Amino acid sequence: MDDKIRHEVEQAQTQIIEKIADNMRSFGTSTTVGRVLGIIYMNRAPMTLDELSKETGMSKTRMSQVVREMIDLDIAERTFQLGGRKDYYQVEQDYYQTFVSLFTSNWRQAINKSRQFEQNLKNRLEQVLAAGELAKEEEEQINELLREIYEWMEYYDWIHRLIQFFESGEVFEHVPKNPNEKGGTPRNE
Repeated sequence: MDDKIRHEVEQAQTQIIEKIADNMRSFGTSTTVGRVLGIIYMNRAPMTLDELSKETGMSKTRMSQVVREMIDLDIAERTFQLGGRKDYYQVEQDYYQTFVSLFTSNWRQAINKSRQFEQNLKNRLEQVLAAGELAKEEEEQINELLREIYEWMEYYDWIHRLIQFFESGEVFEHVPKNPNEKGGTPRNE
């Protein structure tokens, strides 16, 4: 490949990596995570922390933190190379699965935090009600807050079911990956 073509290919790869990084911000994830995701994706093979550090210009310690975050988001996994002594990291090559992993990971975290908060608040309010000696207005306020908490609980249960809908792959039965499949809407060309 001559230098001009090699340069064009490298430019296109860099633009794709930067677009992936930019898109990650939409999911509430750092552009650094997106950039590393894009680098591994465009490499088309697992990479070591040393390779990622060299490619990004960041320290190996920082790469370790970023890769750990990616593993927590379920968009990367550690792999082992036969005969190798280093850990390698690979990313999902399926954009759809990456979206599902990011979507469900972020919402699962939100649900877990909120459920604990709701349960603690519900218990406190129920204890206040059970203790009695409340004025009618105070009792009404507490009951209104409890109704609000139950609505939150229903909402987070709905999100939990939505997560299951995505994780099970059922979403693709209703919104196919290929718009020309049954149920899909063809793209305007």
